[in-house]
Amino acid sequence: MKLHHRIDGPSGAPLLVLGPSLGTTLDVWRPHLSRLTQFYRVLRYDLPGHGLSPSPLSGDTPPRSRKTDSFSGAGSSSAGAGSLSVEEIAAAVLELVEDERFAVGGISLGGAVATAIATRVTGRVTGLVLCCTSARFGEPGPWLERAALVRREGVRILAPALAERWFTNGFDGGWVLDMLDQVDPEGYAACCEALAAYDLRDRLPTIKAPTLVIAGSDDPATPLDHALTLAKAIPDATLTVLPDAAHLATVQRPEASAHAILTFLQYGKPAPPPSMETTASVDIPPSTDTTHTGDTACAGDTSSAGDAAPAEEAGDGGDGRWEAGMRTRREVLGDEHVDRAVARTTPFTADFQDMITRYAWDGIWNRPGLDRRTRSCITITALVARGHLEELAMHVRAALRNGLTPDEIKEVLLQTAVYCGVPAANSAFAVAQRVLTEQAPERLDETGTSERADETGIPERVDETGTSERDSG
Repeated sequence: MKLHHRIDGPSGAPLLVLGPSLGTTLDVWRPHLSRLTQFYRVLRYDLPGHGLSPSPLSGDTPPRSRKTDSFSGAGSSSAGAGSLSVEEIAAAVLELVEDERFAVGGISLGGAVATAIATRVTGRVTGLVLCCTSARFGEPGPWLERAALVRREGVRILAPALAERWFTNGFDGGWVLDMLDQVDPEGYAACCEALAAYDLRDRLPTIKAPTLVIAGSDDPATPLDHALTLAKAIPDATLTVLPDAAHLATVQRPEASAHAILTFLQYGKPAPPPSMETTASVDIPPSTDTTHTGDTACAGDTSSAGDAAPAEEAGDGGDGRWEAGMRTRREVLGDEHVDRAVARTTPFTADFQDMITRYAWDGIWNRPGLDRRTRSCITITALVARGHLEELAMHVRAALRNGLTPDEIKEVLLQTAVYCGVPAANSAFAVAQRVLTEQAPERLDETGTSERADETGIPERVDETGTSERDSG
């Protein structure tokens, strides 16, 4: 089985292999190319029957005639005689890569292919990036039913349902949905059968490569539980949750996902931690000296319109640290909170806002030594210990955005009861409960006086500068 592929990026750079999701082509990664190809040779491939890759039944090599002994026992079973498997796609991808070491990743089915590769050639994979994917995509029945439907009525019949699963309301993803016209029904159906048979849960602990798991906060196809299964079972895994994004979260959040991938690949592997002065290397302006290789690569394919984040109302000082810190601040706290804090900035508080953006959100939160889930646990503990309940409400929300579950937050607070004191933990549980249940925006204090509160239900206290204490983060 031969797969169509492209290679973009500077000759001699490390290799990064990226796979698309079911129903899309290699162009689903185009919004990321301008940043990724600054540092990597990016090999993108089309799935069988997608884009320019032949359907598994139309090529000169039937899918079951190719020997795939190297993937035997990888945790899948046949969905039917002659059907395709994820392991066969992984074997075909490995044929595109020479003997060098490489990083590999993918979206959904492409992520499953990357996982299969990482469970087998463990010594060659330098990093694994799993985007909105799973170790098992549910029961086989629905996938086999979808395969039968597509064989009868074509791939386009799925467009309305896929639009709701791929993107959140209001997002214009028409350019991705148009890729369905480049998908052969037989190829799509064969990939559905591959997903029906796919189950790598037992093999996740064998993965040796540092792993980044990216999830969409509103993904109905592979909900956060799927990402948590991967992050917990893979020994060296980090979870990043992209807010307000569905199954194709990397398409909805190209800037945030590209930044997460580059930061992980550059600093997430075992290496001496970079200094704060070098953590902004992923924000180097686009290179003008990019060489393209591959079967049909061209210079025009490394640009991506609309991929840059809007400029903030502050200078970066030329070192990239403010921009990197603001990006992380928005990813952790959310745009609404940060916009409110920025809007309330005064000449008196501007230097403080600049300091926390650079030194807290870039200098500390962007360090590679701890993932964001762990940093959220530490932050919650510190806030409980010091009694900073206003900041605690904000960081309970941040912890949820960083992938902590309510049960995990509860465990952190139980731990604080032992080491910070029961009264402190009691207050913290009350704050966390209000955040988790989205209590009404206004409540009465013990004296019967109404206190102004935000959406967390925590009263807002305004200091002498007119800045809300919760917005200082």
